[in-house]
Amino acid sequence: MSQEILKEEERVAFGLRSLYKQYGYLPYKMSKFEEYDLYAQNKDFLRLAGVVTFNDTDGKLLALKPDITLSIVKNDADSDVKRKVYYNENVYRVSGKTGRFKELMQVGLECIGNLDLYDVFETVYLAAGSLALISEKFVLDLSHLGILIPVLKSVNSGVAFEKAAVRCLAEKNEHGLRALAEEYGVSEADTARLVKLIGAYGNPDIVLDSLESVCTCDNSKKALAELHSLWSLLKTTEYADRIRLDFSVINDGNYYDDVVFKGFIDGIGESVLAGGRYDKLLKKLERKSGAIGFAVYLDLLEGFGEKPRLADVDVLVLYNDRVCAETLAKTVRALIDEGYSVSAQKSAGGLRYKKLVDLTGGGVC
Repeated sequence: MSQEILKEEERVAFGLRSLYKQYGYLPYKMSKFEEYDLYAQNKDFLRLAGVVTFNDTDGKLLALKPDITLSIVKNDADSDVKRKVYYNENVYRVSGKTGRFKELMQVGLECIGNLDLYDVFETVYLAAGSLALISEKFVLDLSHLGILIPVLKSVNSGVAFEKAAVRCLAEKNEHGLRALAEEYGVSEADTARLVKLIGAYGNPDIVLDSLESVCTCDNSKKALAELHSLWSLLKTTEYADRIRLDFSVINDGNYYDDVVFKGFIDGIGESVLAGGRYDKLLKKLERKSGAIGFAVYLDLLEGFGEKPRLADVDVLVLYNDRVCAETLAKTVRALIDEGYSVSAQKSAGGLRYKKLVDLTGGGVC
């Protein structure tokens, strides 16, 4: 199939699959549904408005798949060999555009096993490469919960404060964060460290240096060192000028405690890509492995980059009952062989076309 006639989301999916194959990721296929318990037990990870459920013939409650990662992890096993898979699957969840349940195409990858620095680098690099396939105007925002979570814990103001502070950080709401800190009696020094995270955005070389005063405990210092090492690899790539550090990128701390990231495309108001390292989810599922991955939300690309169509078809072939079917078939075939798209119709109706071939005046067998 010529890529010229593919929809934008189909073109992107084709390119992403090719990219992931180059790095040794294998295709992963799965059923359209799972047992509902899998999603019910991991609602925090999913953060979904709802799940479509139905009863199997034996009465067991099943759900149309709202997420790919959980299915992959559930059906995987610990191994000495890292499992690298990519998927191109439909999920069933509430669309961000319509607010209704919709079948949505999602492409992504997962790397599961005893992960190291290279695995994290490769995943983040492929996330940037995925965005580049969609548009040259993109930004990949990178964060590390190993810095954020210890800083919040060190304030020692309780779970309610931490949840509210996370919301302020995600919204870059400095005023709200200062008011919250005052309400909970947080010291000026701790408040200043939290506020500094809100302003920690931009060029990683600059932001990393500014975080030295924020990372005062061993865990956060270790996370900062990991970010330094990751950036030292990423800055040598062709996507270095598209990568930013941004501590408003926050995923659920119940599952993520390491690198997290989101990707944005100019012209689309929300992130089209999201991912991170989710070792905590593996631990919850009693697995010893680590895991990192991301998903590209192709439904957000619907209509993106497409030029307005001036015609529905290149050529309209107009015929009537007097036209021989053999003549009509040969005419249509000849035009298609010349590279045109063709619609044979007895009436033009509201069809838009570039060229008209009218057989109504002849072609009788």
